[in-house]
Amino acid sequence: MRKLGLIGGMSWVSTAMYYEQINKGIARRKGGLASAPVLLESLDFAPIAALQAEGAWDRLAILMAETAKRLEGAGAEGLLLCSNTMHKPYDEIAAAVSIPILHIGDVTADKLVADGVKRAGLIGTRFTMNEAFYRDRLEARGVAVATPDPATAQEIDRIIYEELTRGQVSRQSERRLKTCLTEMGKARQQAVILGCTELVLLVDPVANVLPVYDTTALHAKAAVDWILADEAQAAV
Repeated sequence: MRKLGLIGGMSWVSTAMYYEQINKGIARRKGGLASAPVLLESLDFAPIAALQAEGAWDRLAILMAETAKRLEGAGAEGLLLCSNTMHKPYDEIAAAVSIPILHIGDVTADKLVADGVKRAGLIGTRFTMNEAFYRDRLEARGVAVATPDPATAQEIDRIIYEELTRGQVSRQSERRLKTCLTEMGKARQQAVILGCTELVLLVDPVANVLPVYDTTALHAKAAVDWILADEAQAAV
């Protein structure tokens, strides 16, 4: 199995989901006592969130690149960022290492295209919803992306930073997200992308008014496929 490096802590809540889902995926595929060979560096999210709010993405890029280099130096053969938002400086991070980084936007786009989705709603942090770094990856594959109205987008961003990244789930926020998805369905979106790794805490991908794409689960599955790729090739 290939050894995967995880850049986590953004937040620890979603990083825990990644670790669990990747290991469960390996166990299902290999059976027995199998688990994933993983190196994890879990960062302190408080200063990262503060830098995001300041718009200090140059400093964040340096921080992420340094983390990536440490994981590569420790023996990681590939990397995964346990966050949608922190893919904003993806190019700078990728340039700092010589090993591949599994991009969450590419993984999501692959699944949408495979399912024939041409129009999708995107919800996440204000950075993911409003900026091009994520949307461009999807639209380059032929998926038109729509985001909520400004007031709803602001409330979703607040829920993420003030509740979900702290592991808090409220019924009021669940209702707000359900209303958002209903509105996207009325706007004739074919699906909704959970473009924040914690949003699955509020949104059930199965029981909803339209198909929901859980990027955390998709990213974790891609990680399992990557970890086992050498074995799969050897079996051919």
